[in-house]
Amino acid sequence: MFQWRRGSDVAAGDRETLIVGRERQEDVFGLHTDIAARTRALRRSVHIRHVDAGSDGSDEWEVRALLNPVYDVHRLGIFFTASPRHADILLITGIGAPGMILPLARTRAAMPEPVVVVATGTDAISGGLVGPDMGVGRLLEVDVFIPGAPAPPFALLHGILLALGRIPGGPQ
Repeated sequence: MFQWRRGSDVAAGDRETLIVGRERQEDVFGLHTDIAARTRALRRSVHIRHVDAGSDGSDEWEVRALLNPVYDVHRLGIFFTASPRHADILLITGIGAPGMILPLARTRAAMPEPVVVVATGTDAISGGLVGPDMGVGRLLEVDVFIPGAPAPPFALLHGILLALGRIPGGPQ
């Protein structure tokens, strides 16, 4: 069932919690505990490697908006990097197109542990209009899902901060 809700706190730790009625509090708590254990060292500044795995381009506009003076993620110690070797978070947009499977796997393999994988947008979560067999969850283990077509900057920021345990209700 689709339901509108106010605010930008729409990111989830797993794909199933995006479906209304399937979220169970103990599962969410366990997920937060797992992410917290892996990201404890990422408390200060973090670097994000963004990979477009076959999107329509609208998600990228919203991701880049995080760098403008309105959202200014640099003030929160969040930076984008071109090198996966310097990244803590892998932010993926797009359906996980066949041509991007190998580059995506190589990017993830080049990243030092711990790594948080974030799927951004309807395409990355489920394949969008392309079909239910797509989405990056079939290629990599995803820690945080941020819905939207495209996901707005506040939702992106909420998902990143949720993954880092910097907001109430996220990992501690």
